Amino acid sequence: MNGTPMRSAMAAHKKGTFALALLSGTILAGLPSGALAQSAGDPATLPTAQEAQSGQAPVVQAPQADVIQTISVSGAQRLEPQTILSYIRIRPGQTYTAALGDQTLKELADTELFSDFSIRNDRGAVLITVVENPVINRIILEGNDRLDSDKILPEIKLAPRQIFTRSKTRADVARIIELYKRQGRFAATVEPKIVELSQNRVDLVFEISEGPKSKVRQINIIGNEVFGDGTLRGEMVTKQARLTSFLSSNTSYDPDRLAFDQQKLREFYLTEGYVDFRVVSAVAELTPDKRDFIITYVVEEGEKYDFGEVSVDSQLRDFSSEGLSANLPMKTGDGYNAKLVEDTVEQLSELAGTFGYAFADVQPEFSRNRDSKTMDVAFVLREAPRVYVERVDINGNTLTQDKVIRREMRLAEGDAFNSLQVARSTNRINSLGFFQENFEIEQKEGSAPDRIVLEANVEDQPTGELQLSAGFSSIESFLLAASIRERNFRGRGQTVGASVNWSRFSRSAGINFSEPYVFDRNISMGVDLYRRDFNSFNFTNNDRNTTFEQTTTGGSIRAGVPLTEYMSLIASYTLNHDKVSLDENQFFADFDGDGVATCEPLLAGRFLCDSLGSRTSSIAGLTLNYNSLNSRFRPTRGESVSITGEYAGLGGSVEYARIRGKAAKYWSVFNGFIFSLQGEGGYIKGLKDRQGAGVDDVLLTDRFFLGEPQIRGFDIRGVGPRVLRQPIVDDGEGNPLIITDRNRVADDAIGGNAYYLGRAELEIPLGSGVRELGLRPSLFVDVGALWNVTEPVLQNSPFPGGLSFQQTDGDGNPIFIGPDGSPTLDPAQTNGTPNQPLNQTIDPFQEVFLGDSSSPRVSVGIGVNWNSPFGPFRIDFARVLKKQPGDDTKTLSFNVGTQF
Repeated sequence: MNGTPMRSAMAAHKKGTFALALLSGTILAGLPSGALAQSAGDPATLPTAQEAQSGQAPVVQAPQADVIQTISVSGAQRLEPQTILSYIRIRPGQTYTAALGDQTLKELADTELFSDFSIRNDRGAVLITVVENPVINRIILEGNDRLDSDKILPEIKLAPRQIFTRSKTRADVARIIELYKRQGRFAATVEPKIVELSQNRVDLVFEISEGPKSKVRQINIIGNEVFGDGTLRGEMVTKQARLTSFLSSNTSYDPDRLAFDQQKLREFYLTEGYVDFRVVSAVAELTPDKRDFIITYVVEEGEKYDFGEVSVDSQLRDFSSEGLSANLPMKTGDGYNAKLVEDTVEQLSELAGTFGYAFADVQPEFSRNRDSKTMDVAFVLREAPRVYVERVDINGNTLTQDKVIRREMRLAEGDAFNSLQVARSTNRINSLGFFQENFEIEQKEGSAPDRIVLEANVEDQPTGELQLSAGFSSIESFLLAASIRERNFRGRGQTVGASVNWSRFSRSAGINFSEPYVFDRNISMGVDLYRRDFNSFNFTNNDRNTTFEQTTTGGSIRAGVPLTEYMSLIASYTLNHDKVSLDENQFFADFDGDGVATCEPLLAGRFLCDSLGSRTSSIAGLTLNYNSLNSRFRPTRGESVSITGEYAGLGGSVEYARIRGKAAKYWSVFNGFIFSLQGEGGYIKGLKDRQGAGVDDVLLTDRFFLGEPQIRGFDIRGVGPRVLRQPIVDDGEGNPLIITDRNRVADDAIGGNAYYLGRAELEIPLGSGVRELGLRPSLFVDVGALWNVTEPVLQNSPFPGGLSFQQTDGDGNPIFIGPDGSPTLDPAQTNGTPNQPLNQTIDPFQEVFLGDSSSPRVSVGIGVNWNSPFGPFRIDFARVLKKQPGDDTKTLSFNVGTQF
């Protein structure tokens, strides 16, 4: 009985609790999805302090926690629901709370697979709704004119068929902008856009606004008192953007270059003796328009120091400390120079290396005297064993035979190590041109402290050359050339080649072969066979006219032996057959009426008539060479000397002795400048007396000629002895007027028997951007002269009537005018009446002989070599400072060609 009311009360209480829970669930179900993450199990609102004191606080029943019954996924297209559930940790049976809902949303976000997602709990039924990210169909770049797509695309991590995500897109945008910053374009912007396609695919488009290249507008230096701003800016690699620096790439801002410039400033001050110098700060500020940078350096110069006591402490038994100390380049009291200290360390190391101490350790020890502002320096040569070559390894040569490389090595197994010989071996292998650029012989420790291994790691490069070229030259007009050459035939270091050249005024063909080591002995040998056709010319009224034609067929053989490391002797023998001819229709006539047309000096000049005919030249030569250049192709240091003596007369119809000499020296000066001096000269002496007045003992075709391109500022064959044929006209009053205008005068260079030529040239370094274009400008001074020839017999056509003579055909037959006015070879008409001879009149002229002077001709100018996309190009602007009467000058000359 008593239990019944209790059970009723308990039942009523349970019904009230269920109703309250149902009401709470209904209210929660009506809330927005964003509020569903808040758990129904959150604590009830606590009463206020006043309500608690008054005892009027309402009684609130806490709701029961929801237990997850089911989890479903909505909106998935490509991904399976189970795959999505595998990315999250929520599972049935867990109690759903706000924290668990937030964790699930975070886990969905971390997958980066969805553009939108939500979670909803409905009385234990959890629903996850997703919108999948689209798939990238393709990636498109727009607006990138200054930076090629093939340089941008490798930096983009997104790719076609990948899932598009905003975070990865932002990262790719940052990478593209960083690429442009490296190019100096800090104003570049990138706007990613998507083009929606079917099947939830998109095209990802990066719209690029490159902006201008950010230049360095100003470089400010604060704190410098000893050296001016201009001096310090000159030491920096970074340059201010000015109108005169449009070709330099160093005007753009580069953070790495900024750090390098700080080091350059420190090196400069240390070289000047300021050992306490430091760069306090270096700040680069981008202008508001993002177009330029303003760089500000704050420096502290400190005090200037001098050298105090300088000495060498040698622990090597082959070197005397006192002797080395006496020969140090710096002396006590000299201004301190850190660069000089570095150079001295290098020189002492090289000196030790030449005596076999490959691992000699040279350490400078410094002692600063702040009171006297001096720096004591002691160079310590630490004890080290003498080293011998244990092994020479050749690696990487797949084509070139080992012996080709080893014969250029100046050291062999068992030899005492010598650093100079290692450097020489490196230069000799590099000069072969068979391997990679900047090849270096590596030095590695051997099996014992006194053993060293020399390792030549080479990479064979293509050595075959097949070239077809066409171009235009101010000397040769249009020209064509074809050649084939293999410089490392069968990997033996042999050279085999053939070439054909054609231009308006010259044609040639030849084959050649050379063997640098005959039968693996240090003897070189070569053979050349050739045919050359050359048309000489003169200028009249700016027209280039052919005068004589020379055809040379011949060959030569040569053999050389080394005398020392840098000196060699080469013997040669050449056999040529030459034929010199003139256009008979233009220069032959029958003045004596004997029916035989001969070369007429009034038409051709006596010096040309004397040169006609065929002859054979048998020439023996001997050449002494000295060469220490660091490169055969583009030397920057070293010297070369060559003296050649030749004798023609071992048979044949020509006899002369000729000597020629050449010398060149190159220096690397300042910062990247290359200065060179070159000189050459020659003399030829005829040994067979050619009888006749005005006839030189040396044939015209064997003499020296000088002009473009040997000495710039002068025309081709524009220097030296020449015969000018000056027209004579009526001045209007019946008096003769001699025309001296060179454009109306026939100019024939006749060469000389002696010449000299000198050249000083300074190659100017440019910025890296210009170097990439292949531009190499230079300043030059040329000096030269050509002289020493017998003055020829000069011809004249009298004023006012000139000279008339009967024309002949190519066979020397006289030409007549027939009754109908047409030319004929028949001297008489059919009725026996004589035909009139066809006469030609030589207008009045006089010949003068000029230019036979040893006085120097001098020209100065600027030239530019350009490895252009269409071939090598050379242009020279020259101004003649000194010339002799008769010389032909020329301001501009160029040569250009192409390969295809």
